[in-house]
Amino acid sequence: MVIERDANGFILTGQDLIQDGRKHPKGWNVDRPPFLLETNVPGIFAAGDVRHGSTKRVASSVGEGSLAVQLIHQYLKSVK
Repeated sequence: MVIERDANGFILTGQDLIQDGRKHPKGWNVDRPPFLLETNVPGIFAAGDVRHGSTKRVASSVGEGSLAVQLIHQYLKSVK
């Protein structure tokens, strides 16, 4: 599966993946919406400058990285 990106090549995550009135991203095979920093591939997360809509600042990237760790732990709890 290919990770979805915008027209400028930035990685789409979270709600930015929900387009055209769909409930889940195209090809999404999990019974929940994607987590905030999760890509269209369940369990793959993106943070910082590579992410669509990020503020492109070091401090923001560090914060997103920290949040990604929490989301990964949440994801791993749901995997059986």
